[in-house]
Amino acid sequence: MATELEELIGFLSAPSPPVKKAAVDIVRDLTGSEDGLHSLSNYANTVLPSLSRLLSDDKEVSEPAAEALVNLSQNAGLAAKMVEMGLIKIAMDMLYKPGSSITRLLVMLLVNLTQLDDGISSLLQIGDDKMQGLYVMKLVRSFCRSSETSDDPFDHVGSILVNISKKEEGRKMLLDPKRGLLKQIIRQFDSSSLLRKKGVSGTIRNCCFEAENQLQNLLLISEFLWPALLLPVAGNKIYGEQDTSKMPLELGSALSIDREPVKDPEIRVQALEAIYLIALQEAGRRALWSVNGPRILQVGYEDEEDPKVMEAYEQIGSLLVHGSESEEPSTTTSK
Repeated sequence: MATELEELIGFLSAPSPPVKKAAVDIVRDLTGSEDGLHSLSNYANTVLPSLSRLLSDDKEVSEPAAEALVNLSQNAGLAAKMVEMGLIKIAMDMLYKPGSSITRLLVMLLVNLTQLDDGISSLLQIGDDKMQGLYVMKLVRSFCRSSETSDDPFDHVGSILVNISKKEEGRKMLLDPKRGLLKQIIRQFDSSSLLRKKGVSGTIRNCCFEAENQLQNLLLISEFLWPALLLPVAGNKIYGEQDTSKMPLELGSALSIDREPVKDPEIRVQALEAIYLIALQEAGRRALWSVNGPRILQVGYEDEEDPKVMEAYEQIGSLLVHGSESEEPSTTTSK
C-alpha cells in the first residue's frame, strides 16, 4: 500500500493542473526543512524525474518545481543523482528556451550541481568533442550580457565559473585564447554587484593555478588582468605622477583619481593569491615589476587592517624580495 508521500509524489504527474500545482507546492515546502529533505531523499528515484519534467510546465508549476530541485541539490547525494540523470543538460536546454521564466533558479541549480566533479565534467561536456565547451560559452555570454539589466538573472553564473575553474579541464577551457572566455569574464569585475565581483575574482584566482604552464595566455590579457588584480589591493591613496608614470594607462589613470575601495576582504585576498601565483614564475615577476606592481602592493599594505589580507600581502612581499636577489627590476620595460 502506498504511503502518503508516495501518493503525493504520484500527484506530480497528475493530468489535472490544479492537482499537479497543489502537489508541487507541498513538495517544494517539504524541501525547505531537514525532515522533509530526508523523507523525500528516500524516494529520489521517482521525485527527481517528476520534478525535472515539470520544469517545462507553466510558471506556476515550473517555479516551485525548480525551487524544490534547488533545495534538494544542496544534498550532495541527491545532487549526484541529478547529475547522473542528466539534469545539467535539461537545465541548460530550459535556460535557453524562449520565454523561460525560471532562469535565476536554473542558474542556482547549476551552481549546486557544479560543486561535484561529475557535475563540472557534465557542464564542460567532457567526452563530447563536437560540443565540448558550448554550455560554458553560452553561460559566459549570458553572464556578460545580463549585467546591463537591473534584474540580473545570470549573476550567479560567477559562482558556476568559480566551481568549474577548480578543475584543471575547466581552467584550460577558460584560458584558451581562441575561446577568449577569461577576457570576457574579467571585464565584469567593474560590476557594482558584489556577487559578480566575487565570482570574477574567484575565477581569476583559480585560473592562476595554471600560471606555470599558461602564463603566456594569462599575460595576453594583462591590460584587463592587472587592473582586476591590483586595483582592489591598491589602498585608498591617490597616486602621484611619479608612481603612475611607471604604470600602463589603464592602471595609472584609475589610481590617479578618487575611487571606490573594494571593501570585501575575501576579494582582496583572492586578488593577492592570484598575484602570488603569477609571481611564482620569473616571467610573472617581471610582468608585475613592469606595471609598477610592487609599489601598488606597498601602498595597499600600508592601508590594510585585515590580518588575513595583510598575511597575503606579506606572502608576495617575501617572494618579491627573494626573487629580486636574482633579478634586476629596473631593466624591465613597460608593456
